[in-house]
Amino acid sequence: MTWGIVPAAGVGSRIQPLAFSKELLPVGSRLVDGSERPRAVSEYLVERMLRGGADRLCFVISPGKSDIVEYFGGAVGGARICYVVQPRPAGLCDALFRALPFVAPGDEVLVGLPDTVWFPADGYRALPGGGLAFLCFPVERPELFDAVVSGPDGAVREIEVKAAAPSTGWVWGGFKLTGAVLAELHALFVERGEVDAYVGTLVNAWLERGGAAKAVRRGRAYVDVGTLDGYRQALRLLREGPQPEPEDAGAAPGIG
Repeated sequence: MTWGIVPAAGVGSRIQPLAFSKELLPVGSRLVDGSERPRAVSEYLVERMLRGGADRLCFVISPGKSDIVEYFGGAVGGARICYVVQPRPAGLCDALFRALPFVAPGDEVLVGLPDTVWFPADGYRALPGGGLAFLCFPVERPELFDAVVSGPDGAVREIEVKAAAPSTGWVWGGFKLTGAVLAELHALFVERGEVDAYVGTLVNAWLERGGAAKAVRRGRAYVDVGTLDGYRQALRLLREGPQPEPEDAGAAPGIG
């Protein structure tokens, strides 16, 4: 079984005021029975998870986000959907672990952010199974994201969490892990006093304990739609398409 975990409990303060959850912000369009309809930004992540093999989706929502339940319902594209509530804002790590009771150790899990648009749409397929692997994208301002530093063999050395001067321009936009690794990360999260708001700081601690992760540089374009500028960038990306694939995208990722 392959799960897609969609952390959708954030308040979206950077793009408020909205009269609905930020994950339902209309970005681009889709055809429904031959008619063009607005497309919610979170549909892009859901589509990519389905392409990556997800047959179950778990939305992590806050208590006031019933509009997400109404929008997606109980299934999409053949994948069943469940919902779990994060009672209060407590960071991405806490949100992800809310889905842990549904995930078996042998399941594969896809994670992404529902207020982003990225290419290629089948990017999750490039990630190996059986462990932890990050789908990495080149961005102009990596200091705004979590930069993934890796060696020539693709082994992750460190995740630089919103560093002022990151040593690489490649950031993670999604990742894949097993249910067993998710449980290991949760145990470490609890051991550390549940202080990790960002995935990167927790993964760094896990790597120091002997964990291993891969960085896969197959991403071509990545936009965070959580700001008004990002919203404009997303519309432009959908209109014009991503730039040609980076020359080293298929090579073994390293520092740079």
